[in-house]
Amino acid sequence: MTAVKTHQADQFIKSLDSRYRAVLFYGPDAGLVSERARMAAQRLAAASNPPGDVLRIEDADLEMEPDRLLVEAQTVPMFGGPKVVHTRASRRVTAQVLKPLLEQETLAASLVVEAGNLRPDDSLRQLFEKSPKAAAVACFEDEGRDLESLVRETLREAGLSIDPEALQLLVSRLGADRALTRGELEKLVLYTRGKTRVAVDDIDAVVGDASELALEKVVLAAASGEADRALTELDRILASGESAQTVIVAVQRHFHRLHRLRTSIDAGATMESALKQLRPPVHFKVRPVLEAQCRTWTTQKLQVALTQIADTAKRARLNASLEIALTERLLLDLARNAADRKPGRPR
Repeated sequence: MTAVKTHQADQFIKSLDSRYRAVLFYGPDAGLVSERARMAAQRLAAASNPPGDVLRIEDADLEMEPDRLLVEAQTVPMFGGPKVVHTRASRRVTAQVLKPLLEQETLAASLVVEAGNLRPDDSLRQLFEKSPKAAAVACFEDEGRDLESLVRETLREAGLSIDPEALQLLVSRLGADRALTRGELEKLVLYTRGKTRVAVDDIDAVVGDASELALEKVVLAAASGEADRALTELDRILASGESAQTVIVAVQRHFHRLHRLRTSIDAGATMESALKQLRPPVHFKVRPVLEAQCRTWTTQKLQVALTQIADTAKRARLNASLEIALTERLLLDLARNAADRKPGRPR
């Protein structure tokens, strides 16, 4: 019976061995959950002699072969060490499905499972916490001290040190999600190649505010017709502490910007000149996405969308208990409308 608290997670992974046949990683920070699960799977694979292989099984794989997870988890490999099966909780990977494997001890492979934020009474979490050869590891958002350690370690591996003021600024812009944090640190390392020390100017040049980046992911996905990705990113940003109404405001701001762009083009401006008129300037990575959205959304459809967004914002302010549901519905409707109007799609 093992329940690992979030501050104990890194040490737990470092000492992880074959005593644990199954490990669950759960929490609101999807990037941190994924990173720790991957590290644990690699650790378990390397713990045997000879080493085993890590087999990733996605929900899409189980659509084609519903029994594959159970078969792989109970099959002894002909060559090499024991397998490590790495999967994610879903409608096909549930406590009910995994319970026989853990309780009857029929696992021939190690099992690593990722999950979202689970309550203490959640059946999946309880299954792993109560099983004698399993563990459930909490993965919550990085705190200031954790972020400082991560920043220093990442920069040290790249041969960089950092000014105290720069470290304080950098930590203030990170932490919404471990995957976003890693991405920002990788950008910083690339930008400062050839230097030995990171300064405040370097942070200002390349590191965006993590919460703003997360908001941008939600908005761009919805306006591009990617409903699943929009809802996934929404879950991430809500878990990081942002409110649903903040998301609605970001969506409204983006569609106003898109409307200005579309109106300029309808009036005869080229895409190039219309983009140059936008303030703040469009980031070069966002530019092709914005261009594609401008071709997808007509002025009339944007006006309808802006009316819907304003109505959702008002309803969310009047009834805070429904703000998440209202935001989800808004993102789904916008994404569906965008997908229906993509070039080449049947009307």
